[in-house]
Amino acid sequence: MDEVWTRYVENMVGRLTGPMKLRLVMQPLMAAIFAIRSGLGDARAGKPPYLWSLFTNPGSRAEMLKDGWKSVGKVFLMALILDIVYQLITTRFVYPLEAITTALLLAIVPYLILRGLVTRLAGRK
Repeated sequence: MDEVWTRYVENMVGRLTGPMKLRLVMQPLMAAIFAIRSGLGDARAGKPPYLWSLFTNPGSRAEMLKDGWKSVGKVFLMALILDIVYQLITTRFVYPLEAITTALLLAIVPYLILRGLVTRLAGRK
């Protein structure tokens, strides 16, 4: 089990300096663009910040998740595909958990953080 965790950490750190490192900038940037667009739409509609509402408003959670996936789903899938290509180039094997983790970190996390932040900031104006 220690070998698995060691490989996981080494492979995740290796993504920072390995081939295709431009995607580490471009994918969060794309997620940010979609988050800003959605956050401004939320502010215009008078909706509360996205991530906060996911936790505090269970009645509309399914609809909100569907809307969020519609915005960031393509970026997530592209991050997943690019990480699989990266793994095939560097290790000649695909580690699914590493690919999913990378895609979550590059696409979903920036989207969740920025959408609510943009909604708050735009709502103040």
